[in-house]
Amino acid sequence: MDDGKPTGPKAKWWSRPTPGHTTTSAPESAAAAVDAPVEDARPADTPARPEPVAPGQPVAPEPVTPAQSSITPEPVTPAQPVAPEPVAQAPAAPAPAPAAPAPAPAVKPLHEPDEYSTPPYGGPGPWAPAPPVQRPVPTPAHGTPVPAPYAGTNGADMPAGPAPVPTPGPVPAPAFPPPPQPPQSTHWLQYDPWGGYRQPLTQPGRPLGSDGGRGKDRRGSLLVGALLLALVAGGIGGGIGAYIERNGGLTTVELPQAAKSSGGRAPDSVAGIAASALPSVVTLHVSGTTESGTGTGFVLDNEGHILTNNHVVAPAGSSGDITVTFSGGETASAEIVGKDSGYDLAVVKVKGVSGLKPLPLGNSDNVQVGDPVVAIGAPFDLSNTVTSGIISAKDRPITAGGEKGDGSDISYVDALQTDAPINPGNSGGPLVDTDAHVIGINSAIRAADSGSTTEGGQAGSIGLGFAIPINQGKRVAEELINTGKATHPVIGVTLDMKYTGDGAKVGAKGAGGKPAVTPGGPGAKAGIKPGDIITEVDGQRVHSGEELIVKIRAHRPGDRLDLGLTRSGKDLSMTLTLGSATGT
Repeated sequence: MDDGKPTGPKAKWWSRPTPGHTTTSAPESAAAAVDAPVEDARPADTPARPEPVAPGQPVAPEPVTPAQSSITPEPVTPAQPVAPEPVAQAPAAPAPAPAAPAPAPAVKPLHEPDEYSTPPYGGPGPWAPAPPVQRPVPTPAHGTPVPAPYAGTNGADMPAGPAPVPTPGPVPAPAFPPPPQPPQSTHWLQYDPWGGYRQPLTQPGRPLGSDGGRGKDRRGSLLVGALLLALVAGGIGGGIGAYIERNGGLTTVELPQAAKSSGGRAPDSVAGIAASALPSVVTLHVSGTTESGTGTGFVLDNEGHILTNNHVVAPAGSSGDITVTFSGGETASAEIVGKDSGYDLAVVKVKGVSGLKPLPLGNSDNVQVGDPVVAIGAPFDLSNTVTSGIISAKDRPITAGGEKGDGSDISYVDALQTDAPINPGNSGGPLVDTDAHVIGINSAIRAADSGSTTEGGQAGSIGLGFAIPINQGKRVAEELINTGKATHPVIGVTLDMKYTGDGAKVGAKGAGGKPAVTPGGPGAKAGIKPGDIITEVDGQRVHSGEELIVKIRAHRPGDRLDLGLTRSGKDLSMTLTLGSATGT
């Protein structure tokens, strides 16, 4: 049968049948030859729509109008032959020859030809408005299969629905002749300018995107886009990370903080005491021919006298240099006014310095155990160091020095003990009370070991520091300033320092073969004899010869002392007046 594909010559695209146009029918017994390839005799522009024919009838050629006759149709060989459809019928009879077209009167076109041949008004037609497009369902003959329509897409890129299944049986003729249908060619497909786009004009078969063509391109584009996005995101992230690392974050962090105070402190607080005492404390740098050292001192008066320890200035000797550095950083050279090894005290004086602030002196007799104290000095040359503690004990007998071996450099101190940290370099510095008054001169510490290490270091504080009471220091300083020498109270006896019993034993002989009790001295006048053991001084127990010296040095020459002693197993009491001796 004929499947709606005309085989005769066709008119140019967009031309419509003119009035009076007729078609010729073929015998009903004729059938289309489906084994032969379809030959397209229409021009290369577009196919025309032929008149519908009854199923099973041959197709007659369409008459051509005079306007159409000017166009010579050229047979075109299709680019690809149409695959034959299998049929279950006997071979069809050949179609009769087409009838000659009847001439038609010339009709003037409704408009001028379009030089650009733009549908729907391309030349040389149309001659009248096109009728509505009809899409009749193909009606095959009995037992004749219909080829599957083009599996294209509709206007929304969706696959077109399946072709309708033909129903066997007689098919009634249509009430009116259907409009001409375009040939179902593999190259030129149906196109309706008044309807939505449903099928492509060319490239029959599966749409792009359902196979590896467009889909692969799309996947490749997505992959490239993803890689570019990853690179951009990585660059941005790296830049942000570097900025955060350099600046500590994207935003400025401001932590809450208390407002700045006026800086005032209570006068009896450690800060108040330090603020009051520091301007009067100095650091001494001493250098001699063989050794050097660092210590501390404090200002005694406006004339530039400074009190310190004897062992601080000892390295200078008689020709060394002493430099004084004040708390504000000013420096000045100093010279020794006087020193005494027995008390371990010395006075130096600076010249050409104005605006000095003397440090007030307190009374060490008023100190009680547990009183708070503050120590100021330059431990290990760290100037203006402030530490605090309490008075741990009073009247603690200590001895220091003795490096010469003859005992001439030994100092005997009835010291104040404190737990305020004191280290090498604190020597000569003030120990002050809550009124910022000096109550002691820091002089010695007790170390846990010998005070040295294999590396040659110095021992540090373990909370056992000792200070010379200021009452003793005041008297010695006054004598050193006034006379350059200090006097020592004496009782005129020689002690046996090797005695290991309880108390201080008077020796049998003195130094150089002299008598142990100096004739006419304070001891001889009181009745002390060689071999007596002194056990008490002013009611305080004495356990050794060093302790007796310390107790005596704690007084002034001319003071009266009550002594308790033992002679041949008997306890005796006596009173003596202290004598005076010049120190070294």
